[in-house]
Amino acid sequence: MGKRDDLIAKYAEDLKSKCGVEPDMDLLTKVTIGCGPAIYKEDASTVAASQDGELETVKTNFLMKKLGLADSPELMDAINVVIDTYGRSERNKYRAVFYYMLVKHFGKEAVYS
Repeated sequence: MGKRDDLIAKYAEDLKSKCGVEPDMDLLTKVTIGCGPAIYKEDASTVAASQDGELETVKTNFLMKKLGLADSPELMDAINVVIDTYGRSERNKYRAVFYYMLVKHFGKEAVYS
């Protein structure tokens, strides 16, 4: 297994153990690949859920640009649902897992097909 496969396995474990979600491995792989080289960088591989600027970036760059969603209060509500599901006290919220849960939340799996 390569480094990316190791990370995908780690993300799948996070989804199961921390989020109570049985991952769709095909979708998780595609979302992880979509994150690009960020998954290999310690700082960029996680979402700083306590920083408003970071959450705004997730909203703008991922939800609006990547998933094509219109700006609305629902976007930040969904981000907060994901934070709650992952666990507010969980320090390392992996970007790929975070994005995966947002894709599932909005039913936007087709973006990755």
